[in-house]
Amino acid sequence: MSRAAVAIPEKLFFKIGEVCELAGVQAHVLRYWESEFSMLAPQKNRAGQRVYRKRDVEMALRIKELLYEDQYTIAGAKKRLGKRTSRWRQTKGCSFGRRRWGDRRFAKYR
Repeated sequence: MSRAAVAIPEKLFFKIGEVCELAGVQAHVLRYWESEFSMLAPQKNRAGQRVYRKRDVEMALRIKELLYEDQYTIAGAKKRLGKRTSRWRQTKGCSFGRRRWGDRRFAKYR
């Protein structure tokens, strides 16, 4: 099932179970993808549950398409998505919200 065939509901936030149903994968697969792909970065609510936005759902669908349909490896999918997002960052001047080790927030751990 391609990304175009999946209708994403018009909601602000999605729970992990809803994203799993839309993407057709299990929750542990989504959590693994979060650890491998920095551009898939759902927020967490006060209770600590993952809260996905529409762009996160779209990214999960894109990752699934690359891995399952286009038969990319994890490394190949990272490279492919990295080219796309780096171009987007250069033109839009935006980041995906994950903090990097060099940020001031992590200065006390160095």
